Amino acid sequence: ETTGLMHVSYLIQMIVGLLAGKPIQSKEPPRSAAANAFFWGRVLLSAAILGFALAVTLSALFAGNTTMWEGVPEAVSVILFFLLMSVVGMLEGMQIAFFAVAKLTKEERGNSKFAQMTCDLLYKGKGMNLPGFMIGRQLCVVSCFFIVSRVTTVSMDEGEGNFWGVSDALQGLFDTGFLGAVITTILASISWQLVASAFPIAFLSNPITYALLVWCLFLESTGICSGAWFLAKIDKKIRGF
Repeated sequence: ETTGLMHVSYLIQMIVGLLAGKPIQSKEPPRSAAANAFFWGRVLLSAAILGFALAVTLSALFAGNTTMWEGVPEAVSVILFFLLMSVVGMLEGMQIAFFAVAKLTKEERGNSKFAQMTCDLLYKGKGMNLPGFMIGRQLCVVSCFFIVSRVTTVSMDEGEGNFWGVSDALQGLFDTGFLGAVITTILASISWQLVASAFPIAFLSNPITYALLVWCLFLESTGICSGAWFLAKIDKKIRGF
């Protein structure tokens, strides 16, 4: 985190807070001038890296130089890219929001219809739907990233040379999918988590949150990852929880 590679996520959190009319209030002591310059320097560096990663990835996508399956139109690939990143982002934010409101009273969770529906489903009975959601969520995230990774990995055909004429070393970095990892970590994970930690009730009030919760619980109910419950019970027994 100290490298600042993902620091643009903090900027996104601040922008969302300002747009919502609720500026983010830090609990840390005020930064010194040097610390402030160091922080914003890393934010600018992170923003530049993200911009470069997006430029390369989208250019490669429209040029047909990614590992996306043949026959899928570039426009469809772009739509899938941003749609699936949004889904993953919602799921990342949901887990933060769910744990944030777990100990709140029913009155403190707001009076939104969907917030009440989400909490009633999530915490009903013995509260087993919360860990059930975590299992289903992981299945959904992995499935989304399986497609996103195809969209974001640069791949040049033999004899085409390097993308944008870059050096072999930089092309090797492109080929690893690192740029896609930077994009998805910032835009489909950390930023959403930071926003959800600041506005957990707003996340609960979103109808998409309820729909994704139902979907994740359905995935868990298929039993594909039921072995996780068994392994958790063994771990609980060994540790004496």
